[in-house]
This record gives sequence, structure tokens and C-alpha cells, in this order.
Amino acid sequence: MRAMKILVFAGLFGATLAAQAAPVTYKLDPNHTMVLFSWNHFGFSNPTADLGIAQGTLVFDAADPARSSVDVTMPLSKLDTHVGALDEHLKKPDFFNADKYPVVTFKSTKVEPLGGDKFKVTGDLTVHGVTRPVVLDATLNNAGMHPMLKVPAIGFDATATIKRSDFGVGAYVPAVSDEIQIRITTEADAAKAK
Repeated sequence: MRAMKILVFAGLFGATLAAQAAPVTYKLDPNHTMVLFSWNHFGFSNPTADLGIAQGTLVFDAADPARSSVDVTMPLSKLDTHVGALDEHLKKPDFFNADKYPVVTFKSTKVEPLGGDKFKVTGDLTVHGVTRPVVLDATLNNAGMHPMLKVPAIGFDATATIKRSDFGVGAYVPAVSDEIQIRITTEADAAKAK
């Protein structure tokens, strides 16, 4: 009988560990996600735009972060510079050509844990119909029970620098900078992933 109890306990303990080690799938919250990009404008200013997201899925494996992944879709219809005329100009053919290429996407291909809460996330960024590899420097802000939603949640910040001409968006380079600074902040929760 005692051997049976030990086997049952071992089985339950193993199942608990397996459940804790399982990757968790989260849905990014569009209301708490910003995909900001900024550029230099003729040396006079550094405007910023928010691309926003339509949908995004983040799979995070706390036990083995290298198995984690992210997949995000950003429609250009959500592009917001807080200047209506600039929003419309950026959607025209000399920049994003939003009628022909209405979405920007990012799909990770590799997640490299750097220790602590730091990660390098390599993925395919598609802009203007062109796909190129991009590396995000990501920081895990928090993971745990969301105090208001009462569901598992996670939050990250990430940064990257790209050249827009690499994606066929080279109008006015170099007077308007080729280099684009990207800053992302996001929250996601597991309840929305179900």
C-alpha cells in the first residue's frame, strides 16, 4: 500500500512540474501595446509614429525561453503620428504604399535568453512587401497574475534599429533619416489566448 502511495505522489508531483514547465500562450492586448518608430526629419525634428497592432500571439516558456515565440500583425490603418496629414502621406506609395501593402508583420525565428530578464529576439519583419531579419533587444517587465484581470499576464519592452531603405521605403534619404528607431511596449494575457 505504501508503495502505491509513493507512486501516486510521484505521478502527481511530476504532473505538477510538467504543468509549470509548459509554455504559456498569450494574446497581445492592443490597448496596452505600442509599436513606436521615430526618424530624423531634415535635421530639425525627430517625429514618432505608433503603428499599433491588430493581433499578436506570444508563447513564453519560462523553463526554456529559447522555445518562446512571437507573431504580430500591424495594420497600417492604425498608423498614428497625431498629425492627420502626415498619417496620410506615410501611407502613400513613396513611403508605405498602404493600399498595396496594408499590413506590417513580425514573426520570430529565434529567442536567445541573455540572463536575467534580457532576451534577443530575431525574426522576420515584413514591410512594404519586403521581408528582412531584425533583432529586437527585449526586456521582460513582469509575468504573473494580473491584479485587475485575475488571469496570467506578461509584459515586455523591446527596441531595434532598422534601415527603411532595406524595405524599399527610401524616399528622401538621407535628408530624412534612413535609420529608424523602434520601441515596443506590450502587455498580454493568457485568458484572451483561449
